[in-house]
Amino acid sequence: MKDKPNEWVSISDLMAGVMAVVMLMLVLSVLQNKVAEVKREQEKNSGLAAAQQKLNTLMHSMQKEMADRGEEMLVGFDMASGKITLRDKIFAKGSACITDQAKDALARLAPRIAEFVGSAANTQVFVEGHTDNLQVSNPVTDISRFCTVYDDNYTLSAARAREARKLLVTSLDEQQSRRVIVAGFGDSQPLSGISPDDERNRRVEVQFLTHAAARQDSTTTESITDGK
Repeated sequence: MKDKPNEWVSISDLMAGVMAVVMLMLVLSVLQNKVAEVKREQEKNSGLAAAQQKLNTLMHSMQKEMADRGEEMLVGFDMASGKITLRDKIFAKGSACITDQAKDALARLAPRIAEFVGSAANTQVFVEGHTDNLQVSNPVTDISRFCTVYDDNYTLSAARAREARKLLVTSLDEQQSRRVIVAGFGDSQPLSGISPDDERNRRVEVQFLTHAAARQDSTTTESITDGK
């Protein structure tokens, strides 16, 4: 007498086969997601590298133009960090007013700023004012003479950054100009390697960001910011 087939064995074999197929599909899905993630990261890095190269080319062009006109004493260039520095000679002493020579120089930089901001939707420019640690002894209230009113270094640094920004955004439309942001740091961020009271600390830094979301903004609660 023949043994009857055990239907439970057949069902268990079927279930094992189904589970194997499900596990295989799960593994394939994970691998596909991983490959897609790696591809996105490669594309992102490639895009950032291309944007950085464009910025370097733009900054070299600006530097050459400044040097050709004998204006390198007004503006310094840091290619590695994507930053230009407007030196203290840009401004009248103790004032946010920009000198006539510096106005001409900044006006020539404006189209370059527009070129950078218009190159991608996620670019940003931070115009950051800094001072030395010599404190303001008397409040300044004559706005017609000093282009601002101030009673501390934070207010003066923000005012200087604001006045520089006005000239740098002249080639931008209203929407683009919102990506050029002012910050005043006062004497909280002196340059490394020099005394806090050194006049070289009196500066406005223009920081170019090729990927705005990558910035971990270091603005302290004491700094003064303005996106307008």
